[in-house]
Amino acid sequence: MPPVVAIVGRPNVGKSTLFNRITRSRKAIVDDLPGVTRDRNYAVASHDDVPFLLVDTGGFSENDPDPFVTQIHQQVRMAVEEADAVLMLLDGKSGLSPFDKDMLAVLRKSRKTILYLVNKVDSPEREHVVADFAGLGVEPLFPVSAEHGRGVDEALDYLVKRLPRQEEAEAAGEAVRIAVVGRPNAGKSSLVNRILGVDRLVVSDTPGTTRDSVDTLCTVGGKNYILVDTAGLRKKGRAKDAVERYSVVRAMKAITDCDVALILLDPTEGITDQDLHIAGYAFDRHCACIVAANKWDLMTGGDPAVRAFEKELRFRAGFLSFAPFTTLSAKTGRNVNRLFKVVDEVYAQYTAKIGTGELNRIFESAVRRHEPPLLHGRQIKFFYATQAAVKPPTFICFVNYPDAVHFSYRRFLINHIRETAGLGKTPVHLIFRKRERREGKGRP
Repeated sequence: MPPVVAIVGRPNVGKSTLFNRITRSRKAIVDDLPGVTRDRNYAVASHDDVPFLLVDTGGFSENDPDPFVTQIHQQVRMAVEEADAVLMLLDGKSGLSPFDKDMLAVLRKSRKTILYLVNKVDSPEREHVVADFAGLGVEPLFPVSAEHGRGVDEALDYLVKRLPRQEEAEAAGEAVRIAVVGRPNAGKSSLVNRILGVDRLVVSDTPGTTRDSVDTLCTVGGKNYILVDTAGLRKKGRAKDAVERYSVVRAMKAITDCDVALILLDPTEGITDQDLHIAGYAFDRHCACIVAANKWDLMTGGDPAVRAFEKELRFRAGFLSFAPFTTLSAKTGRNVNRLFKVVDEVYAQYTAKIGTGELNRIFESAVRRHEPPLLHGRQIKFFYATQAAVKPPTFICFVNYPDAVHFSYRRFLINHIRETAGLGKTPVHLIFRKRERREGKGRP
């Protein structure tokens, strides 16, 4: 685990802008609206080949009108506690604030390495504003511009020299990336908190509490997983403001980048069109999927109710026939521990490789079982197949008339591959390409 560096400060001081500047990304939502960042947001960064884990936090102020202010403060304090060093950001444009003193009081109790960065100093002519913060009695004070990058490298030079040095550890192995997605208020953050056993994310009954996609590394049974809690996906026309619209874009990107999409449903509201839209988006991105009905502690009817719910799901979302279905309760913990066993099964199939010889035997048995239809009286000929990629298993099949392979026959071949190769819990991507038959190369 690399050293941890937390960015703290009062609302709208530029923490997320600095986070993006250091990580060279657009990972954090940046907006002029105070309070945009509520949860801790993590990303790996490096400077002078020294890696560290950077943590963005919500704004800290005692009189914040945000209804989640108490939880935001708790998140900030937890970030400071787990950090090896802290970057306290000050506002060089608006000057010293009582809120800065509140934050400083918290930091002084932590006994961490602290750097004080006076932000929004966009030119040498403005460096005099640093003197306004001398009354805090702290040092060093670095004039920086998070937006333009001015002075940031100098501050990072100072930082990395004071980070704890750790011997290079063996790679912990590839982490399975799980995106927890669903409609607003489906219980995504509650589920992540239940898994982690701590109040890692801000949780509320108010829909839309999570505005950004937040990554959390966890280890279960010696295996690494990255849990990505995402903003609830609304219909496009119902995103209320620019920040929320961007949150939806980030949630969609989380689905695109994940290995397994955990699609969370709220069974108390039934299966909605929006649930199907989210499931369709995950399917279109060829990611592995698990469908989980959360809040099952509120349901009655026992096993018959579970079977009836799954039957409706399979009928309305037939394209997700490969996705395992489960019920759980983030509130009580029911079936939560079983999730990772299902994730492991799905991921093993999602990354499966099939040898060329075995794959061609599978295709030969499929053709013997059900020959492809004729094209204008001519036989569609399958020459050979090979696996081109994993995540998902992707196969290229060379034929004489690729455009003539009917979608129903494609579906038959995919189902046959799933059945014979043990890939019943993963999407399978099948591509047909034209290949001129050469003597000795064809297959019956």
